Parts: sequence; structure tokens; C-alpha cells
Amino acid sequence: MGFRCGIVGLPNVGKSTLFNALTETAAAAAANYPFCTIEPNVGQVPVPDPRLTELARIASSAKIIETQLGFVDIAGLVRGASKGEGLGNQFLANIREVDAIVHVLRCFEDDDITHVEGKVDPLADAETVETELMLADLESLEKRVPAFQKKAQQGDKEAKIAASVLGQALDLLREGKPARLTDPKDVEEKRVLDQAQLLTAKPVLYVCNVEEGSAADGNEFSARVAAKAAAENAAAVVISAAIEAEISQMDPADRPAFLSDLGLSETGLARVIRAGHDLLHLITFFTVGPKEARAWTLEKGSTAPQGAGVIHTDFEKGFIRAETIAYEDFVRLNGEAGARDAGKLRLEGKEYVVQDGDVMHFRFNV
Repeated sequence: MGFRCGIVGLPNVGKSTLFNALTETAAAAAANYPFCTIEPNVGQVPVPDPRLTELARIASSAKIIETQLGFVDIAGLVRGASKGEGLGNQFLANIREVDAIVHVLRCFEDDDITHVEGKVDPLADAETVETELMLADLESLEKRVPAFQKKAQQGDKEAKIAASVLGQALDLLREGKPARLTDPKDVEEKRVLDQAQLLTAKPVLYVCNVEEGSAADGNEFSARVAAKAAAENAAAVVISAAIEAEISQMDPADRPAFLSDLGLSETGLARVIRAGHDLLHLITFFTVGPKEARAWTLEKGSTAPQGAGVIHTDFEKGFIRAETIAYEDFVRLNGEAGARDAGKLRLEGKEYVVQDGDVMHFRFNV
């Protein structure tokens, strides 16, 4: 569905190293100087899901196709970006195009890697980036909201909606709070807020880049970030970008032993990808057969016809019904035939809301 997470942060915090490891390429230059990433690099990565492997085993599927999530490596931001400092204007334009923000914070000491602010302080770094985003949003809304208020007074219905919800966002920004704390009262206000493309309205995942020895349990820096995330009802993940870069170059068969030696049960990248998936309020449903077992991404709360439309627009247009089996039933009853015999295959109509893990087969007529 084209969901993309933008990787942001100050220069030299490990953004490009993380991106390279995510995409297992060297497409983004990971150099020790600011602005080594001039154009945003985009990579599609599979979302790890052990359920898919199990479904493929049961159905003897010849091929497995994971769902994908896009990551964009965006040029490093510096203080003053909202006024065009550094690559500020380009940074703001690039981040406006993503669905969520993955904010990489440096949580390690290393005299060989320059910190743009001269000291390691992840909370101050987070504040620098968020302040620049808030200033950009503030400038944008201070121009737009008065115009909407004027039209609203003249009886314009759309302007009245925009003046209400964007006015609320403007008040928050003036208080030094991000626009994501805005509370739209209905679907129309949510639509207007989404269309405004406010930078601080986007969901945020903090990624704490720690030294190798702290990859399993984090360190004092990452603990402070975790507390900040908890206070904001946001998410935080601890990784060591250097370890992830090393793992990405390994033979897959050697990775489990390497991770075990470090006290890790899975890669940090797997946690980042899953957290990004959750951040966007996405769920996964499956289609399973002898040719392939495939995962599909869908926004939480979507109906069966919308799920069909993810596969092909014709499926949504001509939707008749969806044959649906819960993942747990599919596995417990050893596949579609067993689920059917046990009465666990359901025929769902147009109003059915797809659940995470549903195994589906769509009936349609065009």
C-alpha cells in the first residue's frame, strides 16, 4: 500500500548505517560528516512475521511473500532548519511525504565520531528536531488558520471544519506541543488534519542507537529516551546500528548464533520494522494456497472489500463475500479443509472488519 517511514535525526547519529542495514545495501553513504545523504534514499523491506512461515508449511506453499514497509533515509537536520539552515528546506519537504517518523537518537559515546552539537544528549537532540518541525508547522498554520476563520465567518462549511481542527493544532504548537496531540471530533476533522500534512502530526518511533555492549538491555541514555516515549505515549526501540550492519552482511545461517552470543533473541531491525508497522496502525491478513502464502498490509478498521482492494481494485469493485479463517483456527485444524469441517470457515460480507491474522479468500464478480 506504499506506507513509508522517514528516518530522521541530527547528523552522525547512525541514520544511514541503520538504513543500509535495513535494506541490506550500501545505497546510502554512511560517512562521518554532515549531509552525506543529499537525496532521500528509499528502501522496501519485508515485515518479519513467523505466522506466514507456519501457514506456508501447512499449505505446502511453493513461495512465501512478506508484506513490505518503506523506509526513507532523509538528510540530517540541524538547528535552524525551519528557516532553511543546512539542508532544512529539503529536509522538511522530504519528511512531509512520509507516513511516520523514525527518529534515530545517538545513545553512545565515541570520540572518533563527531557530534554536531558537541556532546551526547539524546533528549536534547530529540528536542532540537521536534522544535524545528514545530516551528515549520507553526509558520504554516499561522498563515492558513486566519484565512479559514475568515471564510468560516462567511458561512463556508469546509472552512469551519478546518478552522476548528487546525485552530486546535495551532494552539498546541503555540504551547510548545506537537500537533499529534490534536483530537479531531469526527471523521471530517480527521480528514482535514491529515490533508494538512503537518510534520508534528505524524506518529513517531524513537530508535536508540547504542554501543554493541548495550544492544541487549540498553544504557543510561536509552533509558532516558524510553521514559520520554512513555510520557508521550510513543514507542522506543533499542538497537546497535553497527551490529545490525554487521548482521546484514552475514550468511543468514550464521545469524542466530551471532545474536545468541550477544544475548539477543532477534535483530534490532526486526523490532524496528514491527514497531514501524504498529506505529501506522497496520494489520496483516493472509492469502494461502499451493502456489504461494502471502501477507497483505491493511489499515486497522478496514472492511473486507477494502482488504480485497489491496490485492486488486477489481476485487473490491465486484466484491461478493470473503471466506475467512482466523489464523489460530487455520493452524490448530491443520489448514482450510480442517477449518471448513470444524465449522471455522466463515462467510463474511461487506460490513466485516478484517482482523489481524485473518486467512482470507475473496469471491468477486466483475
